[in-house]
Amino acid sequence: MRGNVLISRRTCLRGLGVSLSLPLLETMGWADSAKSAAASKPPVRLGFMYMPHGVIPERFWPKDSVGFLTSAPPPILEPLHGVLDQCLLVKGISGVPISPFNGAPHALELSTWLTATLPDSQKRNVVNIAISADQIAANYVGAFTPMPSLELATMPQTHMEHQEGLHEAYYSHCSYRGPRQPMPAEIDPSSVLKRLFQCRETGFGPASKTSYDPLDRSMLDLVLGGAKDLRGKLSRDDQQKLDEYLDSVRAVERRIAAIQARQKESALAKANVAPSNTVAARSVPIEVKIPTGDKRSEYMEVMCDLNVLAFQCDLTRVSTYIGSTPNGVSYPELGFSDEHHSQTHHNNDKVMLDKVTKINAFNVAQFAYMVKKMSSLKEGSGTLLDNCIMMWGSGLEDGNQHTRENLPFIIAGKGGGSLKTGCYLPNIKGNQGDLLGTLLTCAGIPLDRQIGIAQKQLPELVASL
Repeated sequence: MRGNVLISRRTCLRGLGVSLSLPLLETMGWADSAKSAAASKPPVRLGFMYMPHGVIPERFWPKDSVGFLTSAPPPILEPLHGVLDQCLLVKGISGVPISPFNGAPHALELSTWLTATLPDSQKRNVVNIAISADQIAANYVGAFTPMPSLELATMPQTHMEHQEGLHEAYYSHCSYRGPRQPMPAEIDPSSVLKRLFQCRETGFGPASKTSYDPLDRSMLDLVLGGAKDLRGKLSRDDQQKLDEYLDSVRAVERRIAAIQARQKESALAKANVAPSNTVAARSVPIEVKIPTGDKRSEYMEVMCDLNVLAFQCDLTRVSTYIGSTPNGVSYPELGFSDEHHSQTHHNNDKVMLDKVTKINAFNVAQFAYMVKKMSSLKEGSGTLLDNCIMMWGSGLEDGNQHTRENLPFIIAGKGGGSLKTGCYLPNIKGNQGDLLGTLLTCAGIPLDRQIGIAQKQLPELVASL
């Protein structure tokens, strides 16, 4: 650092009543009043990313517990090539037995994923399940960040099917603040970006309720202009980190604006209105959705970028991202319009198997995009990914048979040195509650009770000291 001066972790760039949170720098944050090397370590973040309907098991699980790192990985894991050495694959994690809800596999695949608990069978038409693992973590670390947790989704949480008479929220929510409180997820990237412009004066919430357009170029220019004065107080490494962060904010802002512009053009075309050559600088952002035929990957990558920025500037240390929800989802950019769910009931038809494989690999690719970005960002003596525990998975093993004996999980990041990486553990004996409890313990979250059906910790996942 320059002049041995520490700046506050709550420092942010300001402009006209709004502000932009900063990434954790060596000259701030976790370095404040450090008494030891352990005290100065960056915080551990927890992230969970979901895909419905399971995988094609024989195209997901490696055949070799060692060689998959150095040779070609299974087709579905191919997008992780290059960062598999920073991942942990865990096979043998069973899901919650769903009896007496045997006719509700899709209502339960997401709702049990982070709760490891079945809904109340006596009150099926109301939400009554359990607090989820992410919210257990948020209750412990949320006081240290402006947002206790960040919930993201690609699709509106409105799916209804009424399997076994269960409440509609079970189909599209994985986070529960309490047994009766499903957490809504944000599907509009511009709304998430706006949170980056909330100052952390107290560390417990936004300092200003100023209304503004987060995509206003002049506003962003004024705020980012404050970086010039700040750079003079930073070390060379911190200057580079700040520049990388601001470049990322700029890139995300441009990509969100592009999505919104296409949506507006599409809406005008449907209404037979000619587009204007000029757009008001402070026009109200329109709702961002995935139109038929649009690139889902572009939308998902923007949401992943926002997740990375939120972790990078310590806006939150807990996130969930529901990549898609059961039923009704298609991926036209893969070259076919068949819905994900219909193709999972393939009965070993090769054409359908190939389509599901492509869908699985597509979703893993979005996770890989986020993980690779985290691995490229320096933090402390390592990378942002080194200080994260990122879990990707599904609440079903195989969508064809709705099996739950070997749920697919990929865990990326070292959790600050607490987790093994670069290996495949094919013979773990445990359930999803055991896995969730172990990950939270590795993240430093104390547990006063087991999570759902959990019975034990899984020491095989823990790094040797």
